[in-house]
Amino acid sequence: MRFRTVDLPELGAPIADSHAHLDMLDDPAGALERAAMAGVGFVLTVADLTESPEGTYDALSGWLDQAAMRLAEWEVDVSPPEVGVAVGVHPHNAKHFYPEMEFLLERLTRNPLTCAVGETGLDFHYNHSPREAQMLAFRAHLAAAHARGLPLIVHLREAYAEGADILREVGLPKAGCVIHCFTGEVADAEVFLELGCHISFAGPVTFRKSKLMEVAASVPLDRLLVETDCPFLAPEPYRGATNEPALAVLVAAAIAEAKDVGWTEFASAIDANTRRLFCRRD
Repeated sequence: MRFRTVDLPELGAPIADSHAHLDMLDDPAGALERAAMAGVGFVLTVADLTESPEGTYDALSGWLDQAAMRLAEWEVDVSPPEVGVAVGVHPHNAKHFYPEMEFLLERLTRNPLTCAVGETGLDFHYNHSPREAQMLAFRAHLAAAHARGLPLIVHLREAYAEGADILREVGLPKAGCVIHCFTGEVADAEVFLELGCHISFAGPVTFRKSKLMEVAASVPLDRLLVETDCPFLAPEPYRGATNEPALAVLVAAAIAEAKDVGWTEFASAIDANTRRLFCRRD
């Protein structure tokens, strides 16, 4: 997708995209270039263990170098976003979470680029993997997050009660837990907030007939994240187009207005929340 960054709101402070799939974009370097121009200072990208995750780790420095070169050609005083990696097995792929995958997960969580475990969880809408396999993989990821002192990124669809039960039973990692691309009700959000989770909202919060803005407005500012989940779920007015990290500013601006918080204050809070969770200090 191509768009002019002048069409995007200028938030007045850096914002963070807490969930992206850079490896699924045709031009990750270009996306990082545009993200920098839009004011995105941090991106967390997801590498799935069943889909050659080493490719993301190996390519990341090259994407950033290319983005920096392109920004230099524009002669702008802007640097590419910092990028961290989350590694895990999406619930769609849980049927492929064999024992060797656990060894690979353990190895990649030791990589300095790794900021989180996930995404993992339960997707009972599509059931691309048997529910039993999803639950086993979810528990294994939870154990890995506990063992490595990393936050957990959780995908739940039509499985909020089941996901909350597992999190309650096992306990959240001390490093934190994010319910990503949240699409539930206010009552669902309250359950996860009580458990101690952060809640992240993506493009659907901006959709014209969505009821998610009320949910987002109910989440305390210090427990809220924004994301793109790119290349999926582009926000309005780009709905249906390929999403990318620069469009996180549209999600942020929309939620800030719903919460009656200034754009700059909101962006600063979201950036701080995201970095507190994902920027490793070890």
